[in-house]
Amino acid sequence: MAEQPQSLSDFAEHCLFNGDIEQKLVLTHQARQLLDNGLLSLQTTGAVLPISNTVFPSRPALLMPREMPKRRLDSIEGKAAFFHALAHIEFVAIYLAWDIIYRFPGLPDDFYRDWLIIADEEAQHFELIRTHLLGLGFDYGDLPAHRGLWSHAEDTSDDILARLAIVPRCMEARGLDVTPGMMDKLVAIDDQPGLAILRRIYNDEVGHVERGSYWFNNLARQRGLEPEHCFKDLILNYFKGKPKGPFNREVRIIAGFSNNEIDWLEERLHE
Repeated sequence: MAEQPQSLSDFAEHCLFNGDIEQKLVLTHQARQLLDNGLLSLQTTGAVLPISNTVFPSRPALLMPREMPKRRLDSIEGKAAFFHALAHIEFVAIYLAWDIIYRFPGLPDDFYRDWLIIADEEAQHFELIRTHLLGLGFDYGDLPAHRGLWSHAEDTSDDILARLAIVPRCMEARGLDVTPGMMDKLVAIDDQPGLAILRRIYNDEVGHVERGSYWFNNLARQRGLEPEHCFKDLILNYFKGKPKGPFNREVRIIAGFSNNEIDWLEERLHE
């Protein structure tokens, strides 16, 4: 391993520009521990490398979503594919959290504190799913994964409001809509350990989306923008196609969405 990171920027660079999975997990947890002990400077420093320099592991093979094989949950292979897909989402989420820390300097300390905590929780989620996957005889990287999620980070690499609108408030918020149905499927096949993992992730993700909403609204107002109008404009400008519904209104409200925003998303389904 390279020399030990000394600052938040160092940790971010080590995690974003090195494909070693184990190092990424260890460093993410170390950074969180230093934060909790008051030993980590939260202001980012130095030149920011282009997002195209980001390094991912050589495996899994990344496919377009339409190229991903369809498998049923009622077989070991199907369960493995289901949890491998979840592991990939959580693994990319570690990158997403570190990249929003790294790529957007000059924000309040609390912003970086929030996203470092999120990075650590995403790493915990990945480890929980990976352990469950190993119990099925597979490891992360053994199956293909889709390449869609990171492209949203690339598209929004130059605008913090666009990043917050598209990643936590669109892509991650989608998890709030679909995870209850996923949990029902695990109940149907009596996968209690898997169900417990999904429940933990779901509860944490409500908080992650809420932090996305909080900082989106806060930073939009600092720019003199009306947050609801700004959110709609950014979705229309950056999101390819229409956000999918149905939308989990009750939980989205907890996660910082307004009723007006959810009404607009639902109206867009029928346009």
